[in-house]
Amino acid sequence: MANFVLVHGSFQGSWVWKPTVRLLRDAGHNVHAPTLDGCAERRHDLREGITATTMAREVADLLFYEDLDDVIMVGTSSGGLVISKAAELSRDKIKRLVYIDALAPQPGETTADIVIRDPGQSPYEETEFARGPNRERMASWLFSDFEPPLLDWAIERATMHPKGASVVDLDKFWAQSWPATVICCTLSVNPPETHQRRTAEKLGADWHEMEAGHYPMLNHPEEMARLLMLAAEK
Repeated sequence: MANFVLVHGSFQGSWVWKPTVRLLRDAGHNVHAPTLDGCAERRHDLREGITATTMAREVADLLFYEDLDDVIMVGTSSGGLVISKAAELSRDKIKRLVYIDALAPQPGETTADIVIRDPGQSPYEETEFARGPNRERMASWLFSDFEPPLLDWAIERATMHPKGASVVDLDKFWAQSWPATVICCTLSVNPPETHQRRTAEKLGADWHEMEAGHYPMLNHPEEMARLLMLAAEK
């Protein structure tokens, strides 16, 4: 049995992992998929001060209070920032890190330096503490490889993301070595494959490719679960 902690990215919540969580649990694994502060069902707690670092501290606390060791910590999209920082805060708890189409900025780099922006794309909608794409852009960009009814189900659950959650100091993280796996989704534009290959190179990570968009944990759960269980065997 492996201990999996699955960390979602921007505009998501624990819901994005549901089909994959079911398969991993059916295979006998212990799985936690927390919703991060200010996201999804926790969106009503949006406030100033939520950052990728505060999110990472929550994940690190989860490992402590649930007595989790030898953890396979998995992050997707901007969840890559969170698992990197959480791993740094819980070094002795981590067995392996898995980055699924995930951001992992180098020291001094921001997500804006990595993500490819379409010059013609409309700006995000914003509130005082959060920002995110509208429903039309979610359909054409975030969930472009989804079909109804899964498309409608996902759009209904997507929410804005806390503004402060796109920057994190990972200097100490990158100064250490980490067992890792990088899973690149070949039908997704962001994060670019060049960024993900750099992450794999810097970490000496195993490399896998999936012919999928940015959310394979939802529409390719069997393949996703298989790759995660493969990572757990390392």
